[in-house]
Amino acid sequence: MQKPYIRKYLITNRIVAYTMGASFLLLAIVLGISLGTVKVPILSTIQILLAQIFPFISLDGVDQMYVNIVSNIRLPRVILAGLVGAALAIAGAAFQGLLRNPLADPYTLGVSSGASVGAVVTLFFQLSLPVIGAFTLPVLSILFSFITIFLVLGFAQKIERSMRVETIILTGIIFSSFLGALISLMIALTGEELRQIIGWLLGSVSMRGWVYIKIILPFFLIGSAILIFNGKELNAMSFGEERAHHLGVNVQRRKHIILMAGSMLTGSAVAVSGTIGFVGLVIPHLARMLWGPDHKHLLPLSILTGSAFLILADLVSRTIIAPIELPIGVITALVGAPVFAVILLKTRAERSG
Repeated sequence: MQKPYIRKYLITNRIVAYTMGASFLLLAIVLGISLGTVKVPILSTIQILLAQIFPFISLDGVDQMYVNIVSNIRLPRVILAGLVGAALAIAGAAFQGLLRNPLADPYTLGVSSGASVGAVVTLFFQLSLPVIGAFTLPVLSILFSFITIFLVLGFAQKIERSMRVETIILTGIIFSSFLGALISLMIALTGEELRQIIGWLLGSVSMRGWVYIKIILPFFLIGSAILIFNGKELNAMSFGEERAHHLGVNVQRRKHIILMAGSMLTGSAVAVSGTIGFVGLVIPHLARMLWGPDHKHLLPLSILTGSAFLILADLVSRTIIAPIELPIGVITALVGAPVFAVILLKTRAERSG
């Protein structure tokens, strides 16, 4: 009897919701940095983290080995995992709200597969474009994700001018399957690059360093800002396009903006970490169950939850059978698939009850 009251309290009390989300993220960061092959004491971890933010804090008495491990290895890895998890979670939340379908996420729409094709092409041909240099991988991934989403929308419009949600999702699944086959073909044709491409496709944030953070950060900030600023429009469109139009929303324009922002987030995430599934599918569901469907709050709360989730998933991937490290995509699938199955069963039971 108490559960509905607890859920109602979490939905109405935003301070509690954001406090819970931020606390979960901070706990994940501390654990992600502290635990590993070499365990760094939690107090030392917190002291080193504070020193990174406030340079005037002294690190006297802290083992220099701990400082090097945290600053050069674990901190950039945890930050990168957090950014990737946040990007995939907010993109998934936006796609689900826009298309009013719990199965909508960067993968079912084909966006992730398009970004993967861009990244594999870059790795396969060892491309490095002039001027942008190190940004070649994310730029081509985002470009291919844009091309994919426009092809999906164009094809869906050819099939049905009104572009119903079901048509867009089915078209996305078709494109995703085709692009997956294209990736498999490129893998079959690779020689020396095979190990690098396979390792990248399985998903990882290992040994990426600060360079990869600089690569994803601008795209994450721009894409997230666009989606959060469109929170009110997403709320309107989640009740149907006709109702949103009557409320004064330019539906077609907003739909394209949201899809492009989500594609930017997905493309940049795929570029730096490879293919990591279920984050954009499961995390928005959990956030919506805990804190309600209002996108003005659901999107930032999905950022906090998705970031913490992927940091913890990465922690498990590198510690569960240490010193062997599992691909992070394996962990998210092992956790995400059963959780998503439980969510679907619970949702169906609530509707039938």
